[in-house]
Amino acid sequence: MTSPTAPLIQASGLAILRGERALFRGVGLTLSPGEAIVLRGANGAGKTTLLRMLAGLTRPEAGDIARAAPHHWIGHKEGIKPQETPRQHLALWAQAWGSSADIPEILEKMALTRAADVPGRYLSAGQRRRTAFGRLLLEDRPIWLLDEPYTALDAAGRAMLDAVISGHLRTKGALIASMHDTAGFPVTAEVTL
Repeated sequence: MTSPTAPLIQASGLAILRGERALFRGVGLTLSPGEAIVLRGANGAGKTTLLRMLAGLTRPEAGDIARAAPHHWIGHKEGIKPQETPRQHLALWAQAWGSSADIPEILEKMALTRAADVPGRYLSAGQRRRTAFGRLLLEDRPIWLLDEPYTALDAAGRAMLDAVISGHLRTKGALIASMHDTAGFPVTAEVTL
């Protein structure tokens, strides 16, 4: 079990190459409970790559990453199959993780009650995004890594996500998100690539 004040993620000296070009070098950050770090930079600067490194999905060319707690990763692709409904999607993930979360409650919180039984191929991009974010609520994991979380969300969807993130931070969860927009939740630090 981690200390309530010990860093959840510590990264130092991170570097990644694309071909012969360095996307970034010498990047470091420390994420502690209750903190939110926003990654900024132009398209192609390496924000998604850095998040993938922090999630353990991409190896850095150089540097070290230490994670002291489990994490959730939500990338650009929602992972919802064309025939899969939001209810089925969340139920499958709950089963895989051994979660006893209240799926109807999560669907309501994500404003998906009316779309709960609509196949993925008929969902709007925002509804697919909300479904993916529902996975965050299936299992309590202190670290959330979110790649462009506002993508495809309307104003109501952004407000809903901001409330979910703010609640996570209040309970000493932590977040690293790549963003171009202004965050609607308290931000502790920004890292520009």
